[in-house]
Parts: sequence; C-alpha cells; structure tokens
Amino acid sequence: MTQLSEVRGVLLDIEGTTSSIRFVYDVMFPFVRSHLDAFLKEHWETESCQACLPLIAVDVQEDPDQWLVGLDLEQQQRKVAESVVGMMDNDIKATGLKQLQGLIWKSGFQSGEMVAHLYDDVAPAIQQWRATDKDVRIYSSGSIGAQKLFFGHTVAGDLLSKLGGHYDTTTGPKRESESYRKIADDFDCPAEQILFVSDVLAELDAARDAKMQTALSVRPGNEPVPEPHDHRVIKSFDEL
Repeated sequence: MTQLSEVRGVLLDIEGTTSSIRFVYDVMFPFVRSHLDAFLKEHWETESCQACLPLIAVDVQEDPDQWLVGLDLEQQQRKVAESVVGMMDNDIKATGLKQLQGLIWKSGFQSGEMVAHLYDDVAPAIQQWRATDKDVRIYSSGSIGAQKLFFGHTVAGDLLSKLGGHYDTTTGPKRESESYRKIADDFDCPAEQILFVSDVLAELDAARDAKMQTALSVRPGNEPVPEPHDHRVIKSFDEL
C-alpha cells in the first residue's frame, strides 16, 4: 500500500481523478461546439490560432502544407471546424485539437461562464501535500494551457500556485511508459518516489513500468474498471 510519507512527488490525472468526467463532456465540450465557428472567424489571423492549424492537419492525417490549399477563407474555416467536431465526436485526444480547445476555453473561464469542477477532497489534499513539501503536478491529455486555465478557475479558487508542473501529449501518449520516464526525469526525485493517480488502468500500467507508484481513482460516473488488476483503489484523496 502506498504511504504518502514515502512519496515526494504526486502526479495527477484530471478527468475522473480530480474532476468529474461529466463536467468535461457536459460543460467543456459543448462550450467548444457552441463557440467554435465564432472563434475561428474572430481569431483566425492570430498567431495562436494559426499555430493550431498544422497540428490539426496532422491530427486528421492530412498534409499540413496542402490540406487548406485552394480553399477560400470560409471553406478553410469550415474544414477546420468539421475536423475539430469530427475528432470530438470520436473522443480523439490529439495535440492540435487540444490546443484549439484550450484557446476557446480561455474565454469561457476568464469570463466566468465556466468554473472548473473539483471533487470536494481535491483542493484540501493538494494544499496539504504542498504544506508537507510534496511536489504536485498534472498530466492530462488536455493541453498545458487548458490545464492552467482549469486549475486557475476552480470551484475552490485558483490552485495554480500549488502545482509544480504540467504535462500533456507533447510529452508523449499517456499509455506509454516512456512518457512517464520523461516526466520522472523532470521531477527532482526518483520515479519510485512519485505517485501517479488516474482512473485509467492502461495509464497506471505504463506509469508502473516506469517505476512510479500508482493508485486507481474510482469516482462517481467513471467507467467500470475491468478486473483483475493490482493497483491500489481509492475513492477519495483522503484515503492517501
């Protein structure tokens, strides 16, 4: 059983671990859908929006130099919007998609239209861990920018100052052990002293292969976990 006294670093997933999966699917994704067309029209020429386009092309297996060639502006924006909606419909976790989503969510969080959900035990646990000098970081398929917006605008207030780092798919896929080795190298402690908490067994298996300690988050609304597995199960951070 994982003992927090033996842990120097805590690495947390978001969906199904710190926050409800339903908040993502019922609030955050619909916000992107409803604001996507207007965002592309208003921000198309901005550097941040343009930087997403070649990444989205790769996401949908198109040649970044060719996929919008020959289209007028309206057609280009429609093709990007259709690509984004198609990936969201298929729950694809891709780098370009996540970056564009993060840009759209920024306006929602900053305007107060969205406030990030957290389970009641999460903010107190993070604050307690930091008070005992544990390095708490986030690893999510959502972009680092979106993660910072999320934790900067939660129901428990701004928690960014309590977080020591953020990782997304630019580090590597969450189901590959090499991603966790890279993250462990970035922590100022051995992998064996890092605890990774997630609701996805494949992610936990990959983290364990990288020598991290693991805990499976079982929260209301999470998908049933297939048996058997040998990861510690927690229903609240209080159990850590």
